[in-house]
Amino acid sequence: MVTSVTSSASSISLAEALQQTASVTVLGAGAWGTTLARLALTNGNQVQIWSRRGPTSLAAAVANADIVLSAISMKGVADIAQKLQATPLATSTILVTATKGLDPETTRTPSQIYQDAFPENPVVVLSGPNLSKEIDQRLPAATVVAGSDLAATARVQQVYASDMFRVYTSADPLGAELGGTLKNVVAIAVGVCDGLSLGSNARAALITRAIPEVIRIGTRLGAQADTFFGLSGLGDMLATCTSPLSRNYRVGYGLSQGKHLSQVLEELGSTAEGVNTAHVLVDIANREGIPIPISRQVHRLLNGAITPKEAVEALMERDLKPETCDISDPH
Repeated sequence: MVTSVTSSASSISLAEALQQTASVTVLGAGAWGTTLARLALTNGNQVQIWSRRGPTSLAAAVANADIVLSAISMKGVADIAQKLQATPLATSTILVTATKGLDPETTRTPSQIYQDAFPENPVVVLSGPNLSKEIDQRLPAATVVAGSDLAATARVQQVYASDMFRVYTSADPLGAELGGTLKNVVAIAVGVCDGLSLGSNARAALITRAIPEVIRIGTRLGAQADTFFGLSGLGDMLATCTSPLSRNYRVGYGLSQGKHLSQVLEELGSTAEGVNTAHVLVDIANREGIPIPISRQVHRLLNGAITPKEAVEALMERDLKPETCDISDPH
């Protein structure tokens, strides 16, 4: 059982931390938003969920919030950030983003969008190996809250930490965010691998080779390499790439069965952020000159340019080289 949480300043007992309740507004009534609302509510915080379909206005929902947590899909982030700018949001309000994706128009992450819109407010990223269905079943899980404002990060940690949900802090919000975002593309590739019944060896090789690819992208964009070996990087990748609860994994698996992408997404009934991320990632890689062999094959597969079998064959036919060259000299 977890007995303490660690903030940037000191260690305090979990019981003391949970007495510091907050007013939390969760934007987004989907599975993840609902789970995060429930976690905060269980700790005794005042919580409300806002959605576009609900009766409460956005301005009213965030008016007195200590923490505004965004759990909406990537396609709605820029619009919500713009709408929030028209609300009376105090500069002390902490903005937390739990969305894993990249904006197709600007290639920015959610935290970058919110920070640009609210330069005076602290912005915190929540990311980790967190399958909402397992958390709802009260199975143990851990996550990372990352931000440049250490006090705000510790505050969010205190709001969410419990004996079943371990919360760690990080000072690398971009790394935490990109780890959770980029692994969704890898999960599609692993879904294809499993759908084609290529075995555990192939799956392990694919995940292992994806790690330096993700690190190449992340560090080029300004993240710290070590972050990608933590919960929000490798941890999230393992959970998403090995569970049928993962929507992105199911996209790859469905494509491997010969289904069209539109059919797979319709059957899924919810957003698989890896699809959009793959398209944006290729734009970033082309702009920055970053080799992304796995992600590029996923992008081609999603566009119908190759079959699942051809995607795997393309990866297996790459030039022979030392394993250790793949981060510093990937060519």
